[in-house]
Amino acid sequence: MTSNSWADFRTAEPDFADTVRRRFEQYKHHVLATLRKDGSPRVTGLEVEFRLGEPFLGMMPNSRKALDLRRDPRFAVHANPGPGAEMADGDARISGRAVEVTDPEVLARFIDEVTPPEPFHLFRVELTEVVRVGLEGGDTMVIQSWRPGRPVRTIRRGNDDGPTTTAP
Repeated sequence: MTSNSWADFRTAEPDFADTVRRRFEQYKHHVLATLRKDGSPRVTGLEVEFRLGEPFLGMMPNSRKALDLRRDPRFAVHANPGPGAEMADGDARISGRAVEVTDPEVLARFIDEVTPPEPFHLFRVELTEVVRVGLEGGDTMVIQSWRPGRPVRTIRRGNDDGPTTTAP
């Protein structure tokens, strides 16, 4: 069975995991995509907290996004592109399944570290994909993606040539 925790990702691809985490930690607010009851997307703001060795998604009780995740845990979180949307450090996204945290011990440890407004919903992340897009040399787009059980896949696209794919 392939595991999909942040710790597993970091063990498999430590440099990539650290790069993505730093990108998310540059700004407080990010964009969460969930699925509405009718299957259409819902996009809302969200804070991603890297605590206790993994990313957590916290939200107000009975918010639409929390209710979406309770019904259908699939999500994607896109890192805030920053002022002017220049994305000097690239663009990052994590996708997967959000699992609500109900363990009182984990909730207490999270509250001790973050002091969130209470009450709140807290979800831990089970990854299905991590993606980073950036520029190399000013004109080559580099797309890195990771999925559980696979190495990082890298695609480079330049202005004058087709895409090239590499994997270690």
